[in-house]
Amino acid sequence: MSIRIIREAEVRAILPVDRCVALMDETMRAVSAGRAVLPLRSVMAMPGGGALGNMPGCLADPACFGVKLVSLFPGDGGRHPSHHGVVLLFEPEHGRIEAIVDASAITAIRTAAVSGLATRLLARADAGDLALLGVGTQARSHLRAMLAVRPLRRIRVWARDGAKARAFAESEGATHGVAIEPAASVEAAVAGADIICTLTKARAPILSGGWVAPGAHLNIVGSSVVTAAEIDVALVARARFFVDYRPSAEAEAGEYRMALAAGAIGPDHIVGEIGAVASGACAGRIAPEDVTLYKSLGVAAQDLAAAYFVLDQARRRNIGVEVPY
Repeated sequence: MSIRIIREAEVRAILPVDRCVALMDETMRAVSAGRAVLPLRSVMAMPGGGALGNMPGCLADPACFGVKLVSLFPGDGGRHPSHHGVVLLFEPEHGRIEAIVDASAITAIRTAAVSGLATRLLARADAGDLALLGVGTQARSHLRAMLAVRPLRRIRVWARDGAKARAFAESEGATHGVAIEPAASVEAAVAGADIICTLTKARAPILSGGWVAPGAHLNIVGSSVVTAAEIDVALVARARFFVDYRPSAEAEAGEYRMALAAGAIGPDHIVGEIGAVASGACAGRIAPEDVTLYKSLGVAAQDLAAAYFVLDQARRRNIGVEVPY
């Protein structure tokens, strides 16, 4: 028996974002069809600072179970990554550990891929004016995902630090052979945009509903705890609101919970899960002027499906390190 260890660079080589969009289509359909066991994530605060996140899950197809474990130690001045983690995959017959897969690459790729799926399903067919709010890892992954699902005619990027926005525009523009415009403000970045991705660490809303054009589609990604929100209550109330997994959104989606507490929406404001839209069980965009919104929290099914795909390809291509045990 052996465990295969697959590192970050190897994950990225095996799982391009465009391939992952198709994989996440299958995965989210399975989630919405009840073919996954997905307990809510738990977070353990460390006495000396930092936290440990625990995301377990089980998939029927491919048959596997496992957990993503992620440590979060912010506040080091940017000298080191704030997140470190692994996805542990187990085989279902005897419960043996099959693989230890780097979680940084898995998370970056699968998160953007599901946003790509949501954009493909919910954005207008002619949507091609993209606004990226944020310039971190998820901004880079989301740019790849948006390029994979829509021909983009214009791309703008905003960051609190204007120099970082300009650096992102230059480097990512050169990487993908596209023109990217740094924007001086969030309002300027989203003016007229029909695809908007929020990818920041904002604790309070940075995007106002009054700035968003009719017919736009939004992927709200950066906030992942109930006490944080990237967009205001008015925008939540205005949008057709879709989620990855209803139980986690109802428990953890800050934007939804704040709008609910304010009385701006009711419990039925969540139209449905993105997997139900993909399968045709739930209507997505109804009218061209609809503002559609996909709230991303991430669920273990996405990590497990991506890690399983990476493991299968790694075995076929002899990638990674096998450790006997």
